[in-house]
This record gives sequence, C-alpha cells and structure tokens, in this order.
Amino acid sequence: MDNKLLKKHALNMRKNIVEMVYSAQSGHPGGSLGAADILAMLYLEEMNINKKNVASTNRDRFVLSKGHCSPGLYAALYEKGLIEEDLHTFRQLHSKLQGHPNMNYIDGVDMSTGSLGQGISTAVGMAIANKLDKNKNRVYVLVGDGESEEGLVWEAMMAAAHYKLDNLCVIFDQNGLQIDGNVEDVIGPLPLDKKAKAFGFNVVKANGNDFDSLRSAFKNARETKGMPTCIVAKTIKGKGVSFMENNYAWHGAAPSKEQYEQAMKDLKEAK
Repeated sequence: MDNKLLKKHALNMRKNIVEMVYSAQSGHPGGSLGAADILAMLYLEEMNINKKNVASTNRDRFVLSKGHCSPGLYAALYEKGLIEEDLHTFRQLHSKLQGHPNMNYIDGVDMSTGSLGQGISTAVGMAIANKLDKNKNRVYVLVGDGESEEGLVWEAMMAAAHYKLDNLCVIFDQNGLQIDGNVEDVIGPLPLDKKAKAFGFNVVKANGNDFDSLRSAFKNARETKGMPTCIVAKTIKGKGVSFMENNYAWHGAAPSKEQYEQAMKDLKEAK
C-alpha cells in the first residue's frame, strides 16, 4: 500500500479515536493517536489478517499490551473492516467496545489486555505455540515505554530470546510520556534499544510516525532468523491534535466540546 493511502487510513483512525473518547467522555486519546501510524501499518499492510481468516489460527496475531489504548486498536479494526460496531458506543454500558479490549466480544482482538506487562507475556506464549505447531505466522505486540517499567516485560523478553522466537516482533511505543509525566522522571527505563539488545533481541530503531521507517523496520524483523526482534519506535503522543501533542495531561482525558471541535479541525486540516 502506498504511503498516501496509508496516511489517509491513519487520519481516519485518528478522527475515530477522538470521536470515541469524546462520545464516552472517557478513555486514552494521547497514546492511541501517537500509535495510529504503527497500527495502520500493521493492519493495512504488514499483517496477514482479513475478514476471511480472522477466525482462523492460520494468520498473524497482534497483542495490544498497552491495553488502555483500545481506541487505537478499535479504529484500526474498523478501518480494516473487521468490526462494524458503532464506535460511538465506546465505553458505554453493554457495548462490546470496552475500555480495555476483550477477545470474547470482538473478532480480531487476539488477547484481552489492560494489566500492564501481561500482554507481552501472552504474545511470547503465542509465538512459542506457533513454533510448536509449525505455524509460520507471526506475532506482533505493542508495548508502552511507561509499561516497560514493569519487570514482567523483561522476564517475557528473556524467555523470547531463550526460545529464539524469530516469529515475534516486540514494538516499543516510545512517546516519552506516561500518566504521571515524563517516563524518565517516573522510573527511567531508557535506553530501551540497548536493554533489548542485552536481553538477546535484534533491535531496530524507527520513527513510529513515518511509514517508510516502519516498513523498513518490519522488513528487518521478518528477515531476522534465530532471534526475536524489538522495534523501538519513537512517536509523538497525541499526534495530529495540536493541544494534545507531547502533553501527558492527555494520556487519559476526554476533550470538552470546544476541544473536540478544535481537535477535529486540526485533523481535517492535516495534509
């Protein structure tokens, strides 16, 4: 898929992310907006997943370890045509679009996530299962840089390297911010690239808001044999909405009517 079309899809996703969080008056817009390009690339170009094989084990898998960024995942699934739910029901009573993704309700959600650190562990298990079953499909997992402060993340990465899971691609969404402020001020997990390398990963650094950079990183991951790959993707939290960009206050907050209108204006005017 060419970059122009990918950008159009990612822009649609960002609009839907804002719509969902505004309609619910609850949710996590910042990280979802920042990761939209990664999710667009995964679902619309990189991964082997479509409406025909979504219920099959014979396809690629994706785990949103940073499960609070469910608006981004729902927007990607909607853009791919894998879900048809009304996105405006996000976080509403009886809606399938829960605040954290639930695999029991939504086709294409491969793991129920929310407790930080646990999604990557599940992805490692999926990759091991694929190896045992001689299933050549790949497993992708998106992990937050704030989430990487969880020790469970690194235990999972040790296991992935030990079992030489070259069918696993861990993506760190490095936007530098978490709910309490700058990641480095909270605990300071950096440098993620050097740590991942020390834990036995092939490491690729990428611009997580640039499709060419992401495409090259995923190609590197596919071609690497005998070890798992970690893509450290630098992103802008709140990408596309002027007052949300690089502002940790929008980690988990909903816009007012005036802010919603400004956000949609920003996205409408995006080139």
